[in-house]
Amino acid sequence: MNKSISCGEYHSVALKDNGTIECWGDNRLNQCDPVYKTFTDVISVSCGYSHSVVLLTNGTLECWGDNEKNQCDPVYKTFTDVIYVSCGFYHTAALRDNGTLECWGSNEANQCDCVYKFFTNVIKIACVSYNSIALKNDGTIECWGSNKYNQCDILYKSFNCIIDIACGWNYSVALRDIGNLECWGNNYYNQCDPGYNSFTGVIDIACGGYHSVALKSDGTIECWGDGVCNQCDPVYKTFTNIRLPQKDYILK
Repeated sequence: MNKSISCGEYHSVALKDNGTIECWGDNRLNQCDPVYKTFTDVISVSCGYSHSVVLLTNGTLECWGDNEKNQCDPVYKTFTDVIYVSCGFYHTAALRDNGTLECWGSNEANQCDCVYKFFTNVIKIACVSYNSIALKNDGTIECWGSNKYNQCDILYKSFNCIIDIACGWNYSVALRDIGNLECWGNNYYNQCDPGYNSFTGVIDIACGGYHSVALKSDGTIECWGDGVCNQCDPVYKTFTNIRLPQKDYILK
């Protein structure tokens, strides 16, 4: 499912229904440079720490903002068959329509290690901080980059029947086709607390820096992890009839 809104560390990008975008927030590194006003036919947006990438209907990309670590390197201009894009802090990964990946930007934690060149049949990617995850059409996943907090622990090799993935800062969450979750990596703020094992009927997942949210088929949500700024305030328990997302990929 392509993204219609994305947030970096201090800026945000929103996709409008006419294919244009709006950007607001910090502009010290040109992450809200007016160049974005020239982009049309946008179908997806993704933000890194201080750079942004948009996917256009013709399968090409546009990138602007911080380029200190080559996360906006013009190499992206050579890709013409992109169907999904995701940004980490200082790197970007693009999924091509043949199920292969391209990755550019910082490689200080091997998040752009050439190992990704060996992955095929990929249907979704998720990038965060210093690592990336790829979901394949057989329901398995691949993970590469930093493993400082076991966010690329080989535990993930045991997962199957995965239909969605999401990343927080140094941890990851995977959704199985039966509606339950797997979580691994940094657990300092209980973002991988075993309590998630009690959730059933999950249909969508999203991660912040140190907390996660799961949308259930009955229109309610679950939230766990860091709550220092009330991001997991129990008020969410009062929410009902949350709009259910429409997935645009199918496992084969």
